[in-house]
Amino acid sequence: MILIADSGSTKTDWCVVEKGELVQQIFTKGTNPFFQSEEEISNEIATALLPELKTDEFDAIYFYGAGCGFPDKIAIVHRALTKHLKVKGDVEVATDMLAAARGLCGREAGIACIMGTGSNSCYYDGKDIVTNVSPLGFILGDEGSGAYLGKWMVGDLLKNQMTLELKEKFLKQFDLTPADMFHRVYRKPFPNRFLASLSPFLSQNINEPCVHELVLNSFKAFFKRNIMQYDNYQNLKVNFIGSVAYYYKDVLAEAAQAMGIQLGTIIQSPMEGLIKYHA
Repeated sequence: MILIADSGSTKTDWCVVEKGELVQQIFTKGTNPFFQSEEEISNEIATALLPELKTDEFDAIYFYGAGCGFPDKIAIVHRALTKHLKVKGDVEVATDMLAAARGLCGREAGIACIMGTGSNSCYYDGKDIVTNVSPLGFILGDEGSGAYLGKWMVGDLLKNQMTLELKEKFLKQFDLTPADMFHRVYRKPFPNRFLASLSPFLSQNINEPCVHELVLNSFKAFFKRNIMQYDNYQNLKVNFIGSVAYYYKDVLAEAAQAMGIQLGTIIQSPMEGLIKYHA
């Protein structure tokens, strides 16, 4: 019996798997060692995961998570897992990007992308990531992500780059004032989650020209600043995982066509593919 986890900045999907079959699925808050301490991660495992698990003994654990790209961050998650769970074999902690690549491409080569709360991409050889353009996070990068969309939407609304009707509709729907938003972005933890939580407003109003243009340009920026840096990208299908890619797939396809990109698979979660990969 193995435990597979796919963790973004917003939520973690835990799946107990036996002989290639899903036995139990549990959802907890997102785990990101870049923003959370070992104690916070350990506490989430102890209070949200353990009470739901039918067993705490596994043959192996495969944890794929945002922020797990550096040895010190990998070690934080590894210690938190092994503190609470008994494991006979391997405990592998890897990036959510590798989860996307294995979930989308299996054991075949290709370009894999994440477009959810954050965004990322890589060229994958069927086992490992060969090349990765650093996403740089929602302040410096993360083009196309929910946080990126939310950031630009709030900026455009408050700088009157969208219609007054849209601005009033937004403030009423989310019950926010400009002061509230400043506080959430600049003073509270996890501003990326807050900004990403606002992005569904764009989907609800995608037929507004200013909204459509913002989303389209965001996806074009993702392709230009990330995908077009990979060798031979013109001859490879570009595959996506994540809620933003899934719910904005029509605009994503429009951006891909404009940039000469071949779109491949677009799915919400890599878990089904990961279960097959580790079977």
